[in-house]
Amino acid sequence: MILTDELLKKKIEEGSIVVSPLTAIGTNSIDVHLAKTLMVYDHSDWILDAAKPMSVEMIEIPDNGLVLHPGVLYLGVTKEYTETHEDVPILEGKSSVGRLGINIHCTAGFGDVGFCGHWTLEIFVVQSIRVYAGMPIGQIVYHTPSNKPLRNYSHPERNSSYVNNGEENPIPVPSKLWKKAPQQINPVF
Repeated sequence: MILTDELLKKKIEEGSIVVSPLTAIGTNSIDVHLAKTLMVYDHSDWILDAAKPMSVEMIEIPDNGLVLHPGVLYLGVTKEYTETHEDVPILEGKSSVGRLGINIHCTAGFGDVGFCGHWTLEIFVVQSIRVYAGMPIGQIVYHTPSNKPLRNYSHPERNSSYVNNGEENPIPVPSKLWKKAPQQINPVF
């Protein structure tokens, strides 16, 4: 079941969904905006290695915007800090953003019950485009699961990779796949 505006407002009042700052509740989603910091991987050899930590470069979006180019993966982050204690959050792009050829996630739009933090965005563009800090970038849709998980995402025993706090100036979080054991990254069958 997808939550609509009436249930979203109720869950926000109860505290089972937190969005800060909260600017807009749509018919069945909550809008999120692009924070001012982007990150790109250092492509000195143009090969990313999933088994090694990678160096990154931080980019601040100036007031007059920043031009993004095709062929580059930009990690962005939502301005909004979110907490989801009972429902499954799913991040999607807004149609007005998609119509400009901006994709906000490659595969990581699906959240977990218990996620608390800013959403890292995997931004890639179809053609060069100027983006601005604070612009609407996506929306979060909430689904009610059929039952509660045994341990939600923020549970200490889960040792979740991407739990973060509510920084005033959030930064994107790069991949932490390299922290897994090598056989988990490149299993031998």
